[in-house]
Amino acid sequence: MKRIRQVQPMIGQAWTGRHVVLLHCTNNNQLIEVYKSFHAPIEPPRQNCAETLSQLLSIGYKIQAITAISPTQIQYFLVLE
Repeated sequence: MKRIRQVQPMIGQAWTGRHVVLLHCTNNNQLIEVYKSFHAPIEPPRQNCAETLSQLLSIGYKIQAITAISPTQIQYFLVLE
């Protein structure tokens, strides 16, 4: 008789589906704020915006949009599927 093993999510396992991150930066490459969906996988952000973007891209996020939200601030909209 074969046993069927049920697979349970592991603690710390990323939520499956789509994840969203909004990254607000200055035009001088300084990180202002990171907004994310609740279960979005993310590493601790850096003060350097380019380094934070690099981390998110290496995880698998893709840039969906880049928007100037003021003369001195930029918003990056990233999605992980």
